[in-house]
Amino acid sequence: MAFQYGLDDFRHIVTGAALMASGGGGSYHDAKRVLEQLRKSGWCGRVEVKDYDGATDACVLAMMGSPDAAEDLSLVAIQRAMNNTVDAFRTLCGTAPTCVIPVGIGPINSLVPLIAALGDNPVQWVVNGDGSGRAVPELPQALYSEAAGLTASPCILADNAQDAATARSVRLQATTAADVESLAGSVVATFGSYAGIMLWPSTSANDFALANHYLPGTLEQVRALGAYMEDADGPHTTAEIVAKLEALTGRDATCAITNGYITEVTQSTNGASLDVGTIRLDDTPDPRDSSATHYLYNMNENLILYAAQDGAPVIVAPDSICYYSEHTGRGFSNAFADLAPYHDRQTGKSTGVPVSIIGIRAAKAFREAAGVRDSFAGLLRRIVYAGGSINGPE
Repeated sequence: MAFQYGLDDFRHIVTGAALMASGGGGSYHDAKRVLEQLRKSGWCGRVEVKDYDGATDACVLAMMGSPDAAEDLSLVAIQRAMNNTVDAFRTLCGTAPTCVIPVGIGPINSLVPLIAALGDNPVQWVVNGDGSGRAVPELPQALYSEAAGLTASPCILADNAQDAATARSVRLQATTAADVESLAGSVVATFGSYAGIMLWPSTSANDFALANHYLPGTLEQVRALGAYMEDADGPHTTAEIVAKLEALTGRDATCAITNGYITEVTQSTNGASLDVGTIRLDDTPDPRDSSATHYLYNMNENLILYAAQDGAPVIVAPDSICYYSEHTGRGFSNAFADLAPYHDRQTGKSTGVPVSIIGIRAAKAFREAAGVRDSFAGLLRRIVYAGGSINGPE
């Protein structure tokens, strides 16, 4: 089935993706600003979105970097980065893809390939799917890494230089997605806070290996979720959102926390342009009065929800750990701008606006992929979790 997405659909995708991305996938605040710039540009066209046909040159296309470091991200910056990346791919690899697919779900992750299809480049349509059914911190966690013949390289990165002749670009060649991730992180740090990235090419040379190695239908799922959220007279309850998620995705979803408060945020950006941190949630705006405390551990995306009173994790990646607010009616990410309505960074206190945490069971193909499981296990060990209990911050 093919869809023709216009500006309203883009907006719905950003809204739905901000909830389903598990706290990552780019800043909702940035994505809204980009959409407003697109509206002001006068664009009123359509982008074709459909299943992969197994016969068209394709690539994964994304922005890579820290959401907090990319606070100046704009429509023009994305368009330049995407055009420079596609041009560099054509120059360095001798061809350019006709269609692209998101690396994962997210306000920026889901929007970027659609914006690429607006540009004056070979990209003509976008695949209705992604590689994880959520956002992921690093490339090895994407389902694409499980596909026989679908190698992460050649991988192309490019900056957002205004003049294509002065754009910086790099071709990376490595055996594994983990190696590409390591190299790409260094390149992004050199380029600045973010870069366009194109990888996992699917062509006749590898028998169009993307086919059957992605999660189909997810772009339309987030669009339908966003439409459900935006077309309501007022914010839905958390329970209503959970029911809608299950109906759209066919995956189990749960209300892990309903109307809690973000009382503490500890976040920093590491050398690989990952935002790493811990977020505390309590059942009262003042943590001194709290009778239930939870901690969220994240690397851009949420990886563990831990209940301090029980001394045990509640949700662990690859399952999604998603934000929703019954007050604003929206989901959001871990970027500081997205957290601002719920946590005052200057005072270090809750704003008094409640938030809910929704758990979404990972898609079957995603959670059962051995490489994906192993990669997430490695991430969890890096935040001192090896399958047992962890201790929340003092």
